[in-house]
Amino acid sequence: MKPTSFGRALRVAALSTVAFTATAYAQDIADSADAGSEIVVTGTRPIAESEAAALQIQRNSDSLVAVAASDSVGRLPDQNIAAAVGRLPGISVERDQGQARYVNLRGAPKTWTTLSFDGINVVSPEGRDARFDSIPSAIAGKILVSKAVTPDMPGETVAGNVNVITRSAFDYSGFHTAGKLGGGVVELGDRREYEASAVVSNRFKAGEGEIGVLLAGSYYERNMITDNFEVDYEPVSQDARPGNGTRFWGHEAENKLYRLTRKNWSVSGRLDWRPDDDNQISLRSVYTIFSDDEARDNYRFDLDDRQSDLVANSAACTPTVNTTPTNSGYADVCIGNTPQKGTVYGIDIRQRSTLRAFRQSVFTNTLAGDHKFGDGAWTLAWVANYTESKDDRSVVGEATWDSPSTRNLRPTVAYDFSNPNRSSLQLFRTNQLSGPTRFSAGDRVVGVDAFTKPLSSFNVLDAVDTTKAYTGKVVLGHTADMLGGEATFKVGAQYDQRTKVADEKNINLSTAADYAKAGLPSDYNQFSTDKKFMGKLPMDYTFRYFDIAKMRAASEAAKAAFPFVPATANNYDVREQVLAGFVMGTVKYDWGSVIGGVRVEHIKNRGKAIATVGTTTAPVVAEAEQTLAFPSLHINYNVDDTKKLRLSFNSGAARADYDQLRPNVVINDIAQTISGGNPAVKPERAYGVDGYFEWYMKPQGYLMVGVFYKKIKDVLYNQSRTFNSSALDANGFDRSTYVFSGVTNGGDGRLYGMEAAAQLQLEPWTENLGLPDFMGGFGVSANLTLNNSRVTKPASGTIPARRVRLPGTSDFVYNVGAYYEKYGLSLRLQYQNRGKWLDSIADTLADAGDTYWASDDELDFSARYAITKNFEVYFDASNLLNHPGRRFADPGSLLTATGTPTKASSFRTIEWERFGRRYTGGIRFNF
Repeated sequence: MKPTSFGRALRVAALSTVAFTATAYAQDIADSADAGSEIVVTGTRPIAESEAAALQIQRNSDSLVAVAASDSVGRLPDQNIAAAVGRLPGISVERDQGQARYVNLRGAPKTWTTLSFDGINVVSPEGRDARFDSIPSAIAGKILVSKAVTPDMPGETVAGNVNVITRSAFDYSGFHTAGKLGGGVVELGDRREYEASAVVSNRFKAGEGEIGVLLAGSYYERNMITDNFEVDYEPVSQDARPGNGTRFWGHEAENKLYRLTRKNWSVSGRLDWRPDDDNQISLRSVYTIFSDDEARDNYRFDLDDRQSDLVANSAACTPTVNTTPTNSGYADVCIGNTPQKGTVYGIDIRQRSTLRAFRQSVFTNTLAGDHKFGDGAWTLAWVANYTESKDDRSVVGEATWDSPSTRNLRPTVAYDFSNPNRSSLQLFRTNQLSGPTRFSAGDRVVGVDAFTKPLSSFNVLDAVDTTKAYTGKVVLGHTADMLGGEATFKVGAQYDQRTKVADEKNINLSTAADYAKAGLPSDYNQFSTDKKFMGKLPMDYTFRYFDIAKMRAASEAAKAAFPFVPATANNYDVREQVLAGFVMGTVKYDWGSVIGGVRVEHIKNRGKAIATVGTTTAPVVAEAEQTLAFPSLHINYNVDDTKKLRLSFNSGAARADYDQLRPNVVINDIAQTISGGNPAVKPERAYGVDGYFEWYMKPQGYLMVGVFYKKIKDVLYNQSRTFNSSALDANGFDRSTYVFSGVTNGGDGRLYGMEAAAQLQLEPWTENLGLPDFMGGFGVSANLTLNNSRVTKPASGTIPARRVRLPGTSDFVYNVGAYYEKYGLSLRLQYQNRGKWLDSIADTLADAGDTYWASDDELDFSARYAITKNFEVYFDASNLLNHPGRRFADPGSLLTATGTPTKASSFRTIEWERFGRRYTGGIRFNF
């Protein structure tokens, strides 16, 4: 059966690019590609085309990969890289403000996943936490996710690598241009979205060779309103009444009410020169920016403001409830208060009006060459790269408003946290009774800004972290018939130097005279607008948004009147140098292939900072170095011409982040504490084995099932411990017994699990089943990952050693999708779900337990229709379920570790956010 063609045919050389097809016969495509023939492809069925291309790459790979491939006209289905790979087997994402941001591969922490452009690792502006929401999918022709690490990949690739393959002019037969233009609406707050992208490329004869030129750009803007509430819990030492072992009180309740504008834009260019069939030189440049302009009105109700008023008493409460207490009522069970419901009298409102101008950028430039000689038996590949990443954390202005100390000018708050999806805070006037002083609730107040809140501080922050990275790599390869098959041996060397410099400075104003110079009013009502709340969260009080124009004016006035002061405790200069060499061999047999080798890395770290020891500050330099070896072995066995069995062993090491390696410390001799970085911390090592079975069904279909296991050593933790070193002893102070807070190595552990995937389309089966032709457009895809992780967290303070999960690990992650493609129409419905996952590990009882993100799910819909061979219209609907993101604290395991039994629970919500449904539509063109 021949595919129906609605688009102009494109001819693509199979050896230079991915072959795409409008049919769903993935096996036929792979056989044609193996034969080295050219394949005629069309753009009529984007889902089938991209799945077929992905399956071809996966099948031909000598190691375990997952692929998100564009369709024949270079389209990926999602706006950023994180969302695009989030549909693949074994991959889950962490979201911020509803947008996919970080990637977890097979349940591993996000720091175990590296990001590459065309095979060169790129340092994220944040550091080891590779951020994928700042990378638009428009720059990618395909995204290759390697789950099994090979010797030619950096050793810091522990869980895997996400490699963004940029598009080349040689992907197309000649002149090519494509793009899209669209807009939409965000349901919450009735805000707007805009998106646009364009690519233009051409190929030119140059003597006997050819030159390819490609330019691309993209823009995405999303305006948002966010519903939010947060509650922070703590144990209270004064709460000594019976049953206190299981009581954790909400000491702070708040609403963070956002007005956001987020933008992604990118420009990229690529120049390829092929002087002949054996040589290619490529110059590639990508510049991408993610910006987050955030106006945040933060109302924080300090419920434990007068915690010390409560007198500790271990006796049971009297039967008669005291309705007019002499304390604030916080944590007082004898007046009828519980951690879930109660009333607190005369507490502080700590309000912040914050305007941020957040920017993250990546500018990466690569010069690369690939050469063949000796009749093709020898190959030489070389790469030179320079990347500059910037993390601009600046705050345009932040005004803080606080309640006065007079109790009857403060609110009385009736709180209700019993519903995990709702935080209820009702406000009342505070009545003060005499003889002795007691308090009661007065009249209900709806407008929170009716309470007096004088200005207490104003800050302007200029903070930019810059990372400059240089990479040089050369790989020599030789292919010959030996070891009973076709063997390819490679030897390579790579040098990386990365330097991260944190430069932070601020202006802090705290007096009435300072405020006057900056034109700041003391009354918040003069700094705010009358605009009503734009969210849908049922709040029990009203508020006034701060005036953005007045905030900008105050910031400019403050910068004109006052100098910035460096924040020396937060500034550092950390350099990392990695000299690596590897040897690897790949032997292909009739029955499959074997790939193995070892990578050796010598790592040198040098950190500069300003350290504070007592009252003395001085520059400090710290250096450390180590050598690590990373062996790996991969076996791929062809059970028959449609089935593969893959077995692998691999290893890696996740190094501490740059800010964790900084040498600056702050020493408090009175409290006997030390805090700061730890340049000597060791990387956490991982050794893994994988076993996978893949079935590329004929005439069409794909089934996969696999298991994986990783042994983990020297796990990295942020922890408080005894310093146990004389390195900082001075002036008669023995600081070896001080409490050090920072990153350190912990115990060992393991991560294991399984994953399964299926892709099936009805097209090849309609005739055999006697179904009408139109039903051939139906298809389904699904994948499931199950994880289990346990690592030992060392003892800390009063908390003994205990077993915990790895951060970022969900027990399960699954994707289910259904689509229909026929007659130029393409429809897809996609559902994603991941179970709860560990966010942070508690270090002391004061942390009120480990924190988790609750189960997260997304339902998206997309539609495409080809109007002509060159134009199509599209419609996307995202986050259709509109479920909130919810983070909660669970003290169960923490208390069990101390011998206090308690039932684990998830009802203590510490953060709740909702973002609204999004609808976008527009037009795409392709010539």
